[in-house]
Amino acid sequence: MVMNIEKEMEVEGSHIKSIQRSEDSVKVLDYDYKKCNGCGICVALCPVNALQLGPVIEIATGLDAPPVLIDLDKCVFCGMCAAFCPVDAYRMTANGRDYREMEEYPRLLSDAEPNERCLPCALCEPVCPTEAITVVFSPTRDFFGPLREEERGRGKGKIEVDPEKCNLCGKCAKFCEAFLLQEKEPTPTDLVPFEQLLVDEDLCDHCGLCVGICPEEAIKVEGKPLELEEEFTFSGEIEIDSEKCIGCGRCLLVCPYEAMDITKPFEGDIRLVERQLPLCDPLGCHACFNVCPADCWYIGEDGRVKVEGDQCIFCGACANACHCFAIEVDRTGVAHTKVMETPWAEEWKEAISAIVTKSRRRPDLSGVVEPPDIERVPIPEVEAPARDPDLLSRINEALAGVEAVINKPKVRFIWERDEVEEAGEKIGESIKREAAKAAAEADGGDER
Repeated sequence: MVMNIEKEMEVEGSHIKSIQRSEDSVKVLDYDYKKCNGCGICVALCPVNALQLGPVIEIATGLDAPPVLIDLDKCVFCGMCAAFCPVDAYRMTANGRDYREMEEYPRLLSDAEPNERCLPCALCEPVCPTEAITVVFSPTRDFFGPLREEERGRGKGKIEVDPEKCNLCGKCAKFCEAFLLQEKEPTPTDLVPFEQLLVDEDLCDHCGLCVGICPEEAIKVEGKPLELEEEFTFSGEIEIDSEKCIGCGRCLLVCPYEAMDITKPFEGDIRLVERQLPLCDPLGCHACFNVCPADCWYIGEDGRVKVEGDQCIFCGACANACHCFAIEVDRTGVAHTKVMETPWAEEWKEAISAIVTKSRRRPDLSGVVEPPDIERVPIPEVEAPARDPDLLSRINEALAGVEAVINKPKVRFIWERDEVEEAGEKIGESIKREAAKAAAEADGGDER
């Protein structure tokens, strides 16, 4: 029985969809090339060499094109590319079910999980390079009524923030509009997203609720406190989008309380090749900046390109995008779910190994098998022996009687049916009779 399989490719905006239809399934490989940063991990692990890197260097500096090219004829829709893409550029479904939800298929792990030390505060959300973190606080000062007009302004009370104690966690600013966090752009070497905390004393009504909110006891308030019927707790909920999180660890690095547990997708090392750096133009090129999902590149005080290795996820996109080959990335480990004992387990183990080794054993699917070249030694010609005409004549005479007997159907029947010895005796007697008959005929001819 032959299964009919049809393949087609559709393009919807930045999504390139490869579709395989058979009698019992519809598989869709959805590739969002705008998410793809050209790291090439999918190319390294593809078991049938169906993926190839496009012009990554040109794409990193402005060309609008897919970083990875898909050969639909070769693709077997195994889903390995989707399972191990560190930037979630692929989505693989079978009959509408996502491969990453199936336990029988392993997948890459990259995660940030708040632990018991999390307040939460306002520091991690703005430093996340993929906007995977959302923090919502409650209740705010508005919950207790508007700021009291009669207690607002200078002279009605006093509020002080100790800059030595304040770590710019931002909880007070999330609670009350009288506080203002002066924002700044976080950098790999200075992840704190705020410059300083300011207080609008014309707004502050010196209610004193912020004092209990500050985890560092950095706020002091003098004035008429707001009377509450019962104590309140200012809390927050932190949500992390696992599909967006790349496990870079910036949230952990900026957190003053080490309140995040990080699972990095890869272990490894990133190096700058000193002999190639004179060719680098970090201000004019910026290719490594443009493709890095973790935003861990910066320009040092010496004007040369630098990288914060503890924020790097070792995807390798920067190395592919560097036109002067000044970046080297090695991976030594891959965080992934358990490889289940399935018929295809060895292929997945080989794929995971290829992420580290960058070498993939692939079967020959060309269908053409060519035998190896064999050195053939020429056979020498055989020289025919000299023939004795008299001996040859006597042999022919002797065989004449034998040939006449063997060609008879009755003799062939005896030879095929009787035992060997019995058949030999019968055929021998027939040969003798034929020989005697021939001799008699010869003698009679001579007499005439």
